[in-house]
Amino acid sequence: MTYLRNVFFTAILALGFSSLTTTASACSLTVANMNWASANLMAEVDKFILENGFGCEVELVEGATMPTFTSMAEKGEPDVAPEFWANAALVPLQAAEGEGTIVTLNKAPITGLGEGWWIPPATLEAHPELTTAEAILARPDLFPHPEDPSKGAFVGCPAGWGCQLINAQQYIGWDMEAKGWLLVDPGSAAGLDGSMAKAVERGENWFGYYWSPTSLIGKYGMVPVDMGDWGGDDNWHNCVVKPEQDCGDPKATSWIKSEVYTIASANFTEQAGQDGIFYLRSRTWPGPVMNSMLVYMAENQAEGADAAIEFLQSHEDVWKDWVGSDMRIKIKNAL
Repeated sequence: MTYLRNVFFTAILALGFSSLTTTASACSLTVANMNWASANLMAEVDKFILENGFGCEVELVEGATMPTFTSMAEKGEPDVAPEFWANAALVPLQAAEGEGTIVTLNKAPITGLGEGWWIPPATLEAHPELTTAEAILARPDLFPHPEDPSKGAFVGCPAGWGCQLINAQQYIGWDMEAKGWLLVDPGSAAGLDGSMAKAVERGENWFGYYWSPTSLIGKYGMVPVDMGDWGGDDNWHNCVVKPEQDCGDPKATSWIKSEVYTIASANFTEQAGQDGIFYLRSRTWPGPVMNSMLVYMAENQAEGADAAIEFLQSHEDVWKDWVGSDMRIKIKNAL
């Protein structure tokens, strides 16, 4: 059965889905509504466009990275995961693609995303030489620790987060203690956010970990720090991501490249056809636009459904090329 499905699916891709109808009369889809703001927004926009442009019936289903992937690989549903952070499952994703249960339709659904170290734009404006991690680490005096001003404060992740281990190992790898730095545990997500917001709004310097797309990066225009060269897969996977007791000799490295994809089921490709595949392959959110929408959501306490309408009304210049002209008219009329 798996072999026959693989042959059928491969043939569909090779033929460009010419044998399938792209009319939406029989199109019924499920889309993963992940439990973070950017993915929630993407899911709601996909739902609106697929319903009003393609005529599909779309149900949003709750999701998170690994549970959604497991369900797609084993059960074939949901049909679309708009923002799948693939670093957590690259090997099983490749296996699922080989079996024909999942297809990766977009390897860049959002530009400019990723994890790493950040500083406020005002800091860089006042000290334009601080363009790299090495330059910043040479100036702990500019980022005084609140309890020991003789040391620099580097704000890491709360205990229990995966990035807490990584930042602790980076602290060792970059020899930050010897360079006059202390690693700060913000205590919680709110503590991390508050640390950044307080410093930026007071015009103070701040140096620490965060990720994009997020409302705070967009709101404050935070600047990513150039962390230099990649230290190698072995260093990252067998040391940097592990506790110090498992590897006490990490090497300084840039952050691993974030692999974020839009993945879909065979059911999606069969039902949505060429137009649906074109849509997901073309649907790339510019990072600044996504961050601005996350700021909108945060400041207006807006859920993804309301933010989707705001996006579609305000950023036609972004989404108009994701669909054909006839669908664009249908979507605009539905607004």
